[in-house]
Amino acid sequence: MSETLVFLAGFLSDARLFGPQLTELSMERTIAIAPLLGATIEEMALNALEGLPQNFALVGHSLGGIVAMEMLRRAPERITRVALMDTNAQGETPSMAAAREPRIVGAKSGRFVDAVRDELRADYLADTPDRDEILALWQQMALDQGVDTFVRHSRAMQRRPDQQGTLRRARVPALLICGAQDELTPVRRHEFISTLMPRAELQVIEGAGHLPMLERPSAVTQALREWLDRPLLLR
Repeated sequence: MSETLVFLAGFLSDARLFGPQLTELSMERTIAIAPLLGATIEEMALNALEGLPQNFALVGHSLGGIVAMEMLRRAPERITRVALMDTNAQGETPSMAAAREPRIVGAKSGRFVDAVRDELRADYLADTPDRDEILALWQQMALDQGVDTFVRHSRAMQRRPDQQGTLRRARVPALLICGAQDELTPVRRHEFISTLMPRAELQVIEGAGHLPMLERPSAVTQALREWLDRPLLLR
């Protein structure tokens, strides 16, 4: 039987982020969505691991990808394969951490909508006819998560660990997906990750920005199918 496929949504997102992939792939295998519970990347990874099967394939987007790397660091024997989408393997720089502070303060002082709009911007998506619709869904997911989750996710991002060593040690089939127009976590970062991981394949999705699973859903679903079909190595 094929392994359970686990999805980790990104910053202030939920299962709607992977809606097209869940619809298609749930007809073929068992699917699970692991929430990002905890105040740090480490806590989020531990909480996710506690609720999942012994072995599983793992997909993480953005913050979810960062948590996926921490899960891979802590329990490499449980993860059969990993897909990292529009994410970052390096720790937060001081300037990036400082830039989050005004949004955190604004969210806590009654300007949550403005903080979300500043955090999740239209120019992070490709300029396509459905960009406004996708942006509205992205921002609505964030608003539904609420202020406390906004602060918690922001703090976790500020303190995230560097995972380059984890990726160098990874021996599972790895898929890296990045939107060609992603300015938040650009293609060059994924090219760098691909040099770290011995069994990594990079797929750049044309016509997509930071949310290729919604901007180009068929291309992402096909990439995931091909990755799931790759043979496993005995460990």
